[in-house]
Amino acid sequence: MAEGTGEIEKEEGVLVVKRIHVVLRLKAEEQHRDTAERVMGFFADKCPIYRTLKPAIAITTELAFEPLG
Repeated sequence: MAEGTGEIEKEEGVLVVKRIHVVLRLKAEEQHRDTAERVMGFFADKCPIYRTLKPAIAITTELAFEPLG
């Protein structure tokens, strides 16, 4: 599951999205934590939406890893 929040600022009377922060929630066994953290380091650059928006909007991501059991 993912949750996103955005920060909007007014520029010349127009609301503009300036920043987006996405928290990716992953429930998995502890043995998969290192893999999940490694993937977080490069997955965004493979996403066409991220690649389209990143020149105009500051986008950050965070992994919220929840071990099973």
